[in-house]
Amino acid sequence: MDMTTRNGPRLILRPWRETDPEPLFGINGDAESMRHFAAPMTRAESDAWAERMQTHIEAHGWGFWVVEERGGAPFAGVVGLMTIPWEAHFTPAVEIGWRIAPALRRRGYALEAARIALAFGFGTLRLPEIVAFTVPGNIASWRLMERLGMRREGEFDHPRLPPGHPLRRHLLHRRRAEAADASFLALPR
Repeated sequence: MDMTTRNGPRLILRPWRETDPEPLFGINGDAESMRHFAAPMTRAESDAWAERMQTHIEAHGWGFWVVEERGGAPFAGVVGLMTIPWEAHFTPAVEIGWRIAPALRRRGYALEAARIALAFGFGTLRLPEIVAFTVPGNIASWRLMERLGMRREGEFDHPRLPPGHPLRRHLLHRRRAEAADASFLALPR
């Protein structure tokens, strides 16, 4: 599998460029953007996260794409699929995730980009299922999961957060391949 560009009506999901870590830090270093994560990232942590995303692509041929607006922002965020590197009752698994730049939220970009990523996961990779998770307080994220046809299947304690951490509890959502009908997979490429 290769990490070629994927196209949607308003967005382009593309491979990483050398200039992408700078605008990524605009998301990862923003306290409001990261309020449902353990903490905002430092520039070094954000750069290391970008490197992990690129290393995943090198290892698997797919991962998180950079989201670009057609005729607009060259970096609107990141959306994609990733193997989960820790153990839980639902792993091994592939998760879908997204981070959209603050100025570009509430435009449906996460939904459009996530649909493209799911179509790739089910159509090209032939994954049997894709999972997503977030803290209960991240209403926008779990509502997006539901709009993507994912079903809530319980809760779990995130193993990378210590007992007692206020963000340790997560909601688990899944979408199985058989639930991804032809109309869902027939997205513009």
